[in-house]
This record gives sequence, C-alpha cells and structure tokens, in this order.
Amino acid sequence: MGKQLSLADLQKKANDLRIDVICMLEAAKSGHTAGSLDLAEIVTALYFNIMKIDPKNPAWTDRDIFILSNGHTVPIQYAAMAEAGYFEKAELQTLRKLGSRLQGHPERVKLPGLENTSGPLGSGLSQASGYAYSLQYLENSKHRFVYVVMGDGELDEGNVWEAAMFAGKYKLTQLIAFIDRNNIQIDGSTETVMPLEDLKSKWESFGWHVIEIDGHNIQSIIDSVNMAKAITNRPCVIIAYTIAGKGVDFMEYDYAWHGKAPNTEQAAKALHELGIMDSIINPEETNI
Repeated sequence: MGKQLSLADLQKKANDLRIDVICMLEAAKSGHTAGSLDLAEIVTALYFNIMKIDPKNPAWTDRDIFILSNGHTVPIQYAAMAEAGYFEKAELQTLRKLGSRLQGHPERVKLPGLENTSGPLGSGLSQASGYAYSLQYLENSKHRFVYVVMGDGELDEGNVWEAAMFAGKYKLTQLIAFIDRNNIQIDGSTETVMPLEDLKSKWESFGWHVIEIDGHNIQSIIDSVNMAKAITNRPCVIIAYTIAGKGVDFMEYDYAWHGKAPNTEQAAKALHELGIMDSIINPEETNI
C-alpha cells in the first residue's frame, strides 16, 4: 500500500483524476462525463487508502476486490489504476480506441486489475455478491472485502434487488456497496424517471446496514468503510450523495452530461476550472 496519504493529498489526487478524465474523454470524442467526475473522491479513497491491492501483482490472492457496476463511469477507474501503477498513464489517451485495453465499459480479460466486465446495468451487485459469498468458504479470506459501486439510475433494474435479497439472506458481511446518489440518469432526474425514495428504508428492508454520507468528503468515505467493516451480521450499503459533473461548473447537476464527452473548447474550460481548484488545495501535515 505504501505511504499513507494525507487528506489534502487525497483530495488533490481526486482532482488530478478528474483532469485525466476530461483529457481522456476529449481525446476519445465520446464517453460518459458526469458520473466519472462525481465518483472521483470515492474511487480515490478506495484505491489510495482503503483497498488492499498490489498494482504490480494484480492477481495477488490476498487482494480486496473492486467491482464497477455502472461500467460507463470506467474512465475514473482507469485514471485511478494508471495513477496507482497498473499501467502507464500515457495509455489513458487510448480510451475507446479500436484495439485499446481501455474500452468504454470495462472488459476484465483485457486489462490486469479489472475484476469484472460490465455493460448492461444492474449486474455488478450480483457479481460482487457471488464473490463475497465465495470468500466465506475460502481459507484465510475473512480479512478480504468486496467493494461494488453502483449508479442510482441502475437501481431501476430488478437484478439489483434480487442480488440485494441474496446478500441479505446469506449475511455477506464482506460485501460493501456504494450507491452513487447523484440523482440523474440518461433521461433526466431519477425521481422523475423512476422514483427511488425512501432509498434507505428499501435497503434496510432487504437486510442491509445503511450508511448515508457526503460522497465528496473523503474522510466520511473512509470512516463509513471502517464502520461497514465493523458490521458483522449483514452486508452494508453506503449511499453517497454526490453532484453529477462535480468540479466543472457548467456540467454540475446537468443530466445532459451523463453520456456526453466535452469538445475541445469545453475541455479547455473544464481543465481551467480544475486547474484553479488544484491550486487552492492546501497540503496538510496530518495523515489519516
């Protein structure tokens, strides 16, 4: 895992990943911007503080598992993987190119370090539940955790709730799920397309422990995972309230950026905003 990073270092890293995402999507001329940007703090906390991983040995048998269910947000995962050392950062510019290992949705067999293939929404929780179920029966695996990130829009899929029932029944305590609660999906507001609330009560009724947090507060993300690890009789879901397109003013809260990449002019404006943000993050001496 290496040296523990301070909160300020982690926040700077999240901003750097946002910059990488904008550059990748502008070069690709297609892709999903809003969700990729708003997951920056969650993905940063997981890859650079929480998860037990070894980028130089992606198949390490003691590693934690990361499953990205809303696979269209994979640019933020690719950015984190490159930053962590799974591959060279120059490869980020091949996103969505013919023959690239970095496809628009993650393909497990293409890139070491990817744990799942996702395209159809709603499948990630089933994949993660199956992995967590298996860990219960493997020797010396009680210390390993499976993390899954889901979009709130994909909760419209029935497969999610089948997996939620399965995880609740088998008390999969090594399963920690994040819901990116940005309140948008491709056609508009989640509450207009298919209302989800009362979301907390829904998950509790399926036998899950529920934690609600600010999904852009890295300390809260880390604290919520530590709390989830302390729950020993049920799976845990962290509902992370986020802002779609976080960090770029003209993209924030706008569902139109769900599946749209910035053009050259828009990318330049976004990078200017993120560059200003990067310059005002003050380093801290204290580590988490």
